[in-house]
Amino acid sequence: MKAALFILMMLCTFVTPSVFAADAAPPSLATAKAAIDASPRHSEYAEVALPGSETKIRSWVSYPEIKDKAPVVIVIHEIFGLTEWIESIADAFAAEGFIAIAPDLISGVEGAKDNARAAIGTLTDEEVVKRLNAVRDYAIALPAANGKLGTVGFCWGGKSSFLYATAQPKLDAAVVYYGNAPALEKLATITAPVQGHYGQDDERVNATIPETQAKMKELGKPYDVSIYDGAGHGFLRQQDQREGANLKASQAAWGKTLAFFKEKLK
Repeated sequence: MKAALFILMMLCTFVTPSVFAADAAPPSLATAKAAIDASPRHSEYAEVALPGSETKIRSWVSYPEIKDKAPVVIVIHEIFGLTEWIESIADAFAAEGFIAIAPDLISGVEGAKDNARAAIGTLTDEEVVKRLNAVRDYAIALPAANGKLGTVGFCWGGKSSFLYATAQPKLDAAVVYYGNAPALEKLATITAPVQGHYGQDDERVNATIPETQAKMKELGKPYDVSIYDGAGHGFLRQQDQREGANLKASQAAWGKTLAFFKEKLK
């Protein structure tokens, strides 16, 4: 009887952490700085060469504390450029066993320091893909990388993550947070599975989802969509807004994102 009770207690000990993990979310804008300051993981800035140019893409790289080679996740920023919040998201991926690289995709663009939004507006789709390819080549060549790579992006970055899936046949997985899909005619070239996360109260983006879903289904391309009740645009960044709906959406979306990458990249 005592032995059975001991085994039951041990099982409860192992189950409890996974319950808490299910309720976890990455840092929000409000907690980003504290999360980075408290992180035990190694992070550093890298200068990624852009082929055919003197431009160096400034990138934040966060490394996991593991004994084996790790898959890579490219974290693509919003229209604000590379921010402390994006760096905290990269660190959160590193905490889960990924090498995370967050490039400042407007590096070298005129006026980027003064107006990131305007600078991003000057980037063509071809230039975005070119820059992401440079980051990809740099990341998978890291000695600690295992050769698998996925992308995740937020708002403009979500749009760019989806776009990159149409242009890079060696991409292993793509995650889209509240970003528009590429034009329907571009979807046929996608080879990576795509996962999308959207707030219910974001019709500007959500209005395009049904036709994208239909086209992806017609093409036989995996596209897993989650729409979160009561959440708004940018919910992962603004977890303290919308009376708990954004936080609930963030917890659910983050768990699905980690599970997706762990399945596709490891």
